[in-house]
Parts: sequence; C-alpha cells; structure tokens
Amino acid sequence: MHNPQRVVILDFGGQYTQLIARRVRECGVFSEVLPYTATAEAIQKLDPKGVILSGGPSCVLDEGAPLCDPAVYTLGVPVLGICYGMQLTSVMLGGAVAACNLREYGRSLVMMDRRDGGLLEGLSPQSFCWMSHTYQVSAMPEGFTVIAHTDNCPVAAMADEQRRIYGVQFHPEVTHTEEGRRVLENFLKKICGLAGDWNMEAYAELAVQRIREQVKDGTVLLGLSGGVDSAVAAALLYRAIGHRLTCVYVDHGFMRAGESDQVVDIFTRTFPVELVHADAAETFFADLAGVTDPEKKRKIIGRDFVEVFKREARKLGKRDHFAQGTIYPDVIESGDVKGSAVIKSHHNVGGLPAELGFDSLVEPLRMLFKDEVRKLGLTLGLPESLVYRQPFPGPGLAIRVIGELTPDKVRIVRESDLILREEIARAGLDRSVSQYFTVLTGARSVGVMGDERTYAYAVAIRAVTTDDFMTADVAQIPYELLGRISTRIVGEVKGVNRVLYDITTKPPASIEWE
Repeated sequence: MHNPQRVVILDFGGQYTQLIARRVRECGVFSEVLPYTATAEAIQKLDPKGVILSGGPSCVLDEGAPLCDPAVYTLGVPVLGICYGMQLTSVMLGGAVAACNLREYGRSLVMMDRRDGGLLEGLSPQSFCWMSHTYQVSAMPEGFTVIAHTDNCPVAAMADEQRRIYGVQFHPEVTHTEEGRRVLENFLKKICGLAGDWNMEAYAELAVQRIREQVKDGTVLLGLSGGVDSAVAAALLYRAIGHRLTCVYVDHGFMRAGESDQVVDIFTRTFPVELVHADAAETFFADLAGVTDPEKKRKIIGRDFVEVFKREARKLGKRDHFAQGTIYPDVIESGDVKGSAVIKSHHNVGGLPAELGFDSLVEPLRMLFKDEVRKLGLTLGLPESLVYRQPFPGPGLAIRVIGELTPDKVRIVRESDLILREEIARAGLDRSVSQYFTVLTGARSVGVMGDERTYAYAVAIRAVTTDDFMTADVAQIPYELLGRISTRIVGEVKGVNRVLYDITTKPPASIEWE
C-alpha cells in the first residue's frame, strides 16, 4: 500500500481537530490535517477520497473569518463540515448563518430526520449529541435538505446528496455524542467508499518510501533519548536506510534501572545502527552539585545534554540529514492554523539541527499520535517493554529526587522505582494505571529496623489514571499491594525506612513532584 486512501481534514483552529483525525484513523482510514489555507490544488495532489472541515472558534460572519478555497467543494469528493465547517459551507455555497435565539452548549437531544440512507443511516430516531455553538445555519444553500434538528436548532444537520456535501452542527468526534462513530463511519465508508483497511504495517511501508525519497543516498543523524518516540523513529529509519543511520545516545545517568542497557542492546543487535553511547553521568552530577531548585536542575540538564550531543556529533563528521521523533500532537499543538508548525523547543534536541549546520530535518513519526507510535514500534519489532515504557521526563530520575542530587539519592529512586514497576506488573495493573513512579521526598524520619534505631529517607509513591495527562485521578491501588510494595522498598533499598502514598489529584498538584 504505497499510497493509502486518505481523508484530508482542514483545520479552522478547532479544539477538536486532532480528535477528528484520531476518530477517522480509528475507523481504519488514514487522515491528514492541513491548514484551512491549503489550496484545492494542494489538497488534490494528496488524492483524498473525502474532505472534512473542522470546527473553530471564529464566527463565519466576522470580517477576516477563516475561509477555505471555494474549489474544495468542486473537487469531486464528498465534503463534511462540522460545526464551524457546516456554517462555512452554508455561507460559501449561498446560504445564511445567524445568531441562535438560544445558544447550545453540551449534550443536546437531536432528532434524526433522515435515517434511511446517507450520513445518518442506521442512527436512532433521537440521539444525544455534543453541541457548542452561538451561531447556526438560518438558510440552507440551494440543493440542501434538513436531515436533523433540535428544539433550538432547525438545521442540526444538512445534506446535498447530489453533490455529496454534508454538514452537522454537533460534534460526532467527541464521546459525548452517543452515535458519533456511526456518523463518521457512514461518511467514510458509505459516502466516500473507503475500505477502512489502513493499519500500521501500511503506514510503515509508506513512511519507509517517504524517508527514502527524502534522504536518497544520504546519511542521517538521530538523537536517541531513550524514550519511545526516538526509539521508534530509529527503528523505522533503520528499516528505510540501514547502516546509513547514526544514533547518538546521551546517557545522563538518570535513566531507570536497565533502560540504558536495553537501548544500547536493541540498537546494536536488533537494529544494528552506528550507535554512539555517550556516558556523561559524571559531567551531569558534577554540574548539579549543590543545586536544589528544580528549574535550575532542568536548565543545567538541558544545557549539558545539548553540549554533550554537539561534542559527539562533531566527532562523527558531516552527516546529511538530522532526524527526530516529532509526533503529531507536537505539530498541531505548537503551530498555528495557518500552517507554520513550530516544533516545541523542548522536543528531543530542540534547536540542534540549525546549530549543527543541518538544513534537512527528517521526522518520520510526524503524522502519528502516541498510541499509533506504540503500535508502529511493535510492528517494527521493538520489544513491548520499550514500546509500553512508562512516561518519563527528559531529565529522568533527576526530578524525582527532591533537593540536591547525589549518585546515592538517584540509586534510591532507581531501586525503589524498579520494585514498584515489578509489583504493579505482577498485579496486572501496568496497563490500567497511566503513570506510576517513586519520589525521594528529601524528608528523613526515625524508624526501627531490627533492634536498631534508624534515621532514613521517606519515599513517596505516585500513581495516577488519566486520559490526557492534563488532569489526573489517584489510582485506586489495593492496600494489600501497597503494603507489599512498601515492605519490599524498606527491606531492599538501603537508606529508606518509610513509604508514603501520594493521594493528590491533578489539579491542584502536578503529576511529577518537580
């Protein structure tokens, strides 16, 4: 599958644009988000089988409101406008939009008037949908009919079956819309005629093809962080160009137990790239001596990482291209809707490509979401233990030690974290708890071990469940399991005599302690 069937989503700045792309892919269809400024010609080059117009915060009646290329409606492929996209469709094709008499926000009961075919085929006569609008279609363009309404919105969905152009005022992509998946599947499979057979193996094949087209006979330098994204990027690049890939892995000494060894083993055996393992732990510990402020720690670690990477990269000599594991949320969240996607400054190695003289950036995961990156990693042959690795901050265990860093304090966190991960996995909770780790609190307390008085550190366990990491609940770990973890940590980790469980949600607390 060299060129998968796809749907193009035009982004008008809506908060759910990324979610639309996810839902389309969950239906087995490859989706690609473009800025609303994309020309019909540029869209046509991608050979889409359908176009979706996203929602957005603007009012289509305002001066300077974002408009798409009018030729989008004459590409000969089905078009679905969602919320703002529906209002835009109405205005651009000769209809009208006006302020609502009563604005609709949240779950609204929608009456599905045309369920015998087309967009709403098979839906219930009435269904709860998620509404979020101040304006609505007041007059449909010629050729359109009403296919759904609410008590307050006479045109909750409209269709021109002849031209295959549709609009829905509600958001089918959010879970609050009860039958939203069915609406999207009707559009993708029944109206656009898509098979819904897109998968990760197909994406891997496409990505390899694109890498080869970009890199040609050149060489690539990739910064390996030890995390999932850069590891999957490295595995994909290796499949595409083999030994012309060089990876630099800066080991700051703050990785979890066994992770550095695993990274080195995978990329010298399974994917035998040219690997530079820069063990710079002594440098990092020396520069962090006496530093207690968490922000200063982060800045020193970031600075040292860049310097070590630059030094190792220059030793290697000239490489043609620079690669990094940028993923789709990085692109969407850090760019504006006009399309100048600025990569987050903290992503991987930040501004290093320009500093090192690279003018070509290879980002093979740029179109994937995190869960898709994990699936791709498994497809490429990376072990589950790496692919489903716990989320881990760039500075690593350094920000899980409160106060000054020393090798012994990092040892305590590393050993206690390993015990926690072992027990969570043994209990079968490793996939249901979103993130879990230990923190060396910096507090010391009196204890008794054997017949001796101790004065040792307190370790805190942090475990949360979350969908998006923007908010998080405390994981309901059984007390029996917590007791077993505590017993092991106190018994096996030298320097610890007390274990605490952090029961604070986010907000008010953050997930990490520093």
